[in-house]
Amino acid sequence: MNASPVRVIGCGALAREILDVCRVNRLDHVDLICLPAIWHNRPELIAPGVRKSIAEAREAGFERIFVAYAECGTQGELDKVCLEEGVGRIEGPHCFSFFAGNDAFAAMEDDITSFFLTDFLARQFEAFVVEPLGLDRHPELRDMYFGNYRKLVYLSQNEDTDLQGRARQAADFLGLTYEYRLTGYGDLTKALQSA
Repeated sequence: MNASPVRVIGCGALAREILDVCRVNRLDHVDLICLPAIWHNRPELIAPGVRKSIAEAREAGFERIFVAYAECGTQGELDKVCLEEGVGRIEGPHCFSFFAGNDAFAAMEDDITSFFLTDFLARQFEAFVVEPLGLDRHPELRDMYFGNYRKLVYLSQNEDTDLQGRARQAADFLGLTYEYRLTGYGDLTKALQSA
């Protein structure tokens, strides 16, 4: 592909999926950098981090820049940065939505009582859920955090039996019914192709 280079500023939790989409679709013009995935536990860091990365991309000579983050709890701050800087971002409130397909996710009626995992979260459940919430040290907090959820829905990007087993263990750990949905990359592919 002879498209001009585009710097994609992505969430670290999406790195593997972005690279897969680029490889499969021969998006060789994409230059990916990722910000720390753990920032989802501190979403106030995302917008300033993206702004800094946009400035660095411009300093490096990139004329085309795309943000591979959904809204991700930034309370509108990420959209403000993207608007002020004149760059696009992937549509959606969070990665669960764009992996499922934003329209399909919006039509789900059970999302309020469902706790969602992606491939990344199935891999990193301990580091991104258990440890930050202190459930490894205070298991009695589980029902306080997850008592209103009914099921864990694993929105899978790749059919992987190991990750399915990990997601099922996460559901058991949280005391939730397990549901598996193979989504693939959803709206991520279209967003990267048009970046």
